[in-house]
Amino acid sequence: MTPHNPPTTFTWNAADYNKSSPAQQLWAQELIEKLGLSHNSRVLDIGCGDGKVTAEIASRIPKGRVLGVDNSPEMIRFANEHFPPDKYQNLSFMQADAKALPFSDEFDVVFSNAALHWILDHRPVLAGIARSLRPEGRILIQMGGKGNADQAFVALDSLLKRPAWGQYFSGFSFIFGFFDTTEYRGWLIASGFEPCRVELIPKDMMYATRKDFAAWIRTTWLPWLARLPEHAKPGFIEALIDEYLQKFPADDSGTIHIRMVRLEAEAKKMP
Repeated sequence: MTPHNPPTTFTWNAADYNKSSPAQQLWAQELIEKLGLSHNSRVLDIGCGDGKVTAEIASRIPKGRVLGVDNSPEMIRFANEHFPPDKYQNLSFMQADAKALPFSDEFDVVFSNAALHWILDHRPVLAGIARSLRPEGRILIQMGGKGNADQAFVALDSLLKRPAWGQYFSGFSFIFGFFDTTEYRGWLIASGFEPCRVELIPKDMMYATRKDFAAWIRTTWLPWLARLPEHAKPGFIEALIDEYLQKFPADDSGTIHIRMVRLEAEAKKMP
């Protein structure tokens, strides 16, 4: 494959992501603590990924039910293999597009962590969530927000100005859905929700080693890596890390820090 014929899609490596997502797991645990689930809640987890967060929710409501959905067949396959229904009887997974959720009046709570920023237009997402919820159901979602990972994108922009790497990205554009609180609150209200809380929360994503930092890039920077031939991907990751550390050096202990911003929204479906 040449840079003149780059792929338009990318494939998640579920097993690699499972081993390389400690920050996402930590932030999901913090979010779960805010859910306040009742013993028989019915929960939808959008963007469930490898399933470990969804399984954690299910473990807290043994008399309830949890369904995890994700657009990636690789992620759903991994989740089903590692959390089979014969062992996790109140837990299930299915492939579904968050922009076209196929549910109606089925859930008490909709949860999502570190997933919805992959979608640029959230209006169909929120409309589908509203349809999926029972009367007065509620949502608790967190995703990348305005300003998320700005330092990393500064390093990326600098790297892509070099012809050796820029040749692979001619005409390429990828934009995450990193929104601010004002516009998101407006979309919630327009979709039939009463916002309880919509806020931007700063986070410090930390990696103890260069190898850990590389794993984050390898498992989540898929739109950019998909533009590269296989032989060039390791060099690109190393060059991006070099660029980042030149601009934003590790601290005295060698820990690498990345300033993240999470958009967190809690709302209730209006009668």
